[in-house]
Amino acid sequence: IEISQIHREMKEALVSCQAIMDINKQLKQEDLSEKDVCLSANLSSRDIWESGITTYLDEIPFANIGKGEQSLIKTKLALKHKKARQATTLLLEEPENHLSYGKLHELLKYIDQNREGRQVIVSTHSSFVINKLGMENLIILARGSDSNKRHKMRLTDLKPGTISFFKRLPGYDTLRLILCKQAILVEGPSDELIVQKAYYRQCSNLPIEDGIDIISVGTSFLRFLEIAEKLDKKVIVVTDNDGDVDKVYKKYRDYPDLALYVDTNIKYNTLEPQIVFANKNDLDNLREILNLDERKYPDADSIVNYMSDNKTEVALKLFETETEFNIPNYISRAVGSNEV
Repeated sequence: IEISQIHREMKEALVSCQAIMDINKQLKQEDLSEKDVCLSANLSSRDIWESGITTYLDEIPFANIGKGEQSLIKTKLALKHKKARQATTLLLEEPENHLSYGKLHELLKYIDQNREGRQVIVSTHSSFVINKLGMENLIILARGSDSNKRHKMRLTDLKPGTISFFKRLPGYDTLRLILCKQAILVEGPSDELIVQKAYYRQCSNLPIEDGIDIISVGTSFLRFLEIAEKLDKKVIVVTDNDGDVDKVYKKYRDYPDLALYVDTNIKYNTLEPQIVFANKNDLDNLREILNLDERKYPDADSIVNYMSDNKTEVALKLFETETEFNIPNYISRAVGSNEV
């Protein structure tokens, strides 16, 4: 009531100011209508002050600040509301909308610290949100593969180290693995591009078009395999031998049914030397694709060094080229196997 009264007095003062009076005087002289035409403040509604007063953030009207900042403030206010404090369950829909990772981290931390014993249910399409809130709390709603009946799954019994790992490094695309029909796990973006190229050659379309996700997992293969095992998800691993094939097989010994593809020639221990070796009989063709001068890169070793120093750029050129070249055998076998 007090605010409404102050607002009314402010508008009455506006109407009586000389500038408004001069404008109204001129309007009378223009003969615009038989009725009186004038500028005035709208005092017809008791609650009109609500549309005339707005929230500011660092002197910027609330409506003009970013959607992410708006969402952050609205969510915090909602959590502090009396009814929210009395509630036993809070529902949040896709808190990641409009938020940068920094702001999203701030919001999730705030929610966790201020839920005060209340159960919080969050719907999301963000791996970041899932990883930060803990995959052990994730409930997956899906349709059965052989029927339209809906069912739910939970990632229970994950190792504490795995849960902690993804909380500390929430940028990993765990949701891609969870939602895909099938996954091929590779180490980095270069491997991802070459595997996609191999698949496209054999199937005339990209793997994602067949529900197969190629996911770069760095050195975290075992973390992702643990998730895949809980979901009974079909997974293929394509990896380098890193100069020790026995060590690679030993690493995955807890997954005897895993479709693992690795080249056994330790001389060619990573993707780049594998590609050069596969094209050893036509290095001129490889140089042409990569736009390399033969005088500067006269032999296989010099080409390997260049490719190793420019991994992603090289892989992108090989992915985009229409010129034929040989793809390493272990990759071709992976995408041409019965597991895909």
